[in-house]
Amino acid sequence: MRSALGACASLCLLLGCASRQAEGVGGALAGPSARNLPALISTDQLAEWQRGGRVSLIDVRSDVFTYLSGHLPGAAYLNTETLRATEGGVPAQLLPARAYGDLFSRLGLSFDQPVVIYSAGETGNIDATFLAWLLAGFGHPKVYVLNGGYFKWELEHRPVVQQYPRITAVTFPSDPFSPERASLEDVRRAVANHDAVLVDARPPAQYAGEAGAQLRRGHIPGAISHYWQDDLTQVGFGHVWKSAAELRTSYAAQRITPDKNIIAYCNSTTEASHVHFTLRYLLGYPRVRIYVGSWTEWAERLDLPVEVGQRGGGAAGQEDSGTAGQRDSGAVR
Repeated sequence: MRSALGACASLCLLLGCASRQAEGVGGALAGPSARNLPALISTDQLAEWQRGGRVSLIDVRSDVFTYLSGHLPGAAYLNTETLRATEGGVPAQLLPARAYGDLFSRLGLSFDQPVVIYSAGETGNIDATFLAWLLAGFGHPKVYVLNGGYFKWELEHRPVVQQYPRITAVTFPSDPFSPERASLEDVRRAVANHDAVLVDARPPAQYAGEAGAQLRRGHIPGAISHYWQDDLTQVGFGHVWKSAAELRTSYAAQRITPDKNIIAYCNSTTEASHVHFTLRYLLGYPRVRIYVGSWTEWAERLDLPVEVGQRGGGAAGQEDSGTAGQRDSGAVR
């Protein structure tokens, strides 16, 4: 274990990442760095924290009835769809900071107490990483996502209850709110000037234009396909994040590297938040943002170009000479 940590630390120093490293597949990350970015926490570490006392637990599984049937002791329920609403006609956009402040106050989230977020595990990770990204936007210094989620916790035969926690409301500061996000204009500029790497976190079929619910199918021209679930690995019957070394190698193979300005997008922020969590918080990439409008906004704007088919890596809109054959099979419309 020590040798693995040492190797990971050396890689991070070489590439200029932040000072958090993974302990290995399924492990928790090291303690908070100087910048207090969100991190993973293992089921073992969470169980230890629960025995020790104060920790805020948030259950973000998509169906409230799963929460009613059983949840981690002390966990409060939050449906992540309450964190988004239509703005300017575009669905699933962020709420004003004061709305988040009111909601997080009701949940009893304070800056002096760790917040651990868990989802179902595997497909539900995107709800947990989305909330972690929002809390980081307020500068909360102690935000964690449970690696493996509820599924891993239950498989390990850890305590599950049906009683609700007794929560006292607190005052959650709603200012400043500065989530790491990119605007439509930022993305248009990236496509035109090739000054950022666009990462599409959706399933490959949606990226290629073979599936999708929006007005048009395909992807933003020049975007690189990196499906968010590719960052996970199976351990037993559950899924956890791959090791830092595996993740770094995977992204580097697509030329998604720490020296780049990176904008992740998906259908509506949540899948992109998983890629953002991996790059920004686990690997320490310094410049990673989420295009909040994502494909839902872009596809409906008929004045914006759409690309279909598969392509290689590179900056947004820039040809990758090493994979020109893949690029030739695509089309912009």
